[in-house]
Amino acid sequence: MKIDGSKSDLIFSAALEVADAAAVETLRWFRKPSLSANNKDREGYDPVTQADWAAEKVMRSVLASRRPQDAIIGEEQLDKPGTSGLSWILDPIDGTRGYISGTPTWGTLVAVNDGTAPILGIIDQPYIGERYVGGFGHSFMEKDGLKIGLATRQIKALSQATVFTTYPEIGNKTEYQGFHQVADKCKLVRYGMDCYAYALLAAGHIDLVIEAGLKSYDIQAPIAIVRAAGGVASNWLGGEAMDGGNCLCSATPELHEAALEVLKPYASN
Repeated sequence: MKIDGSKSDLIFSAALEVADAAAVETLRWFRKPSLSANNKDREGYDPVTQADWAAEKVMRSVLASRRPQDAIIGEEQLDKPGTSGLSWILDPIDGTRGYISGTPTWGTLVAVNDGTAPILGIIDQPYIGERYVGGFGHSFMEKDGLKIGLATRQIKALSQATVFTTYPEIGNKTEYQGFHQVADKCKLVRYGMDCYAYALLAAGHIDLVIEAGLKSYDIQAPIAIVRAAGGVASNWLGGEAMDGGNCLCSATPELHEAALEVLKPYASN
């Protein structure tokens, strides 16, 4: 879908307003004794808090006012159909486990998809005041009113790469093996950052993020930001990763191909 400058400006300003609205609610509850969590998963632990619900509610309220013709896909509420061909993909708190633990590695995710790919993404971490943006010609991190351009670093060999994933027990047993086949070839392996790992990749601090078991709302904003910063994003077979499942994001095409070569036998997409 072709989006001209005036239309992209309106979408961009709406996305920033959505992130601003969510920040009020997430900060209202973060590290507060009144925060509580319910478990959405009978077989495991998938927490949701009053902050998740409150943040998505205000995010949707902004879009109802600013972009009523667009569709909405969110983590905590039912999908809303649209007529414009554009969809907003919302995750009010990506990293709820970190949120309820008090770690500032969670973030609010806002993405816009034109039906073929995410074309705009925001990762917002309001507690430390960092907002990462990619799309419509923008690629920056904003903090304290200053904008710093994003660019992935130019690591091309796995032996020189730093790789992140959220959980050491990544995905299913096969995907677990695939991740560790790559990790064993890398210089440094770290865990537990949720969406913030993708922000670090876009900012040029790390080189690979490999995850599995994702939903679309987990990955669409990170994909847009990584690509805008010069990185590469795909599933483990090299296809589009926007619908979830497993995902590989890399700083350079060369590094991406090297990691894909290892991961492809373990892909479940």
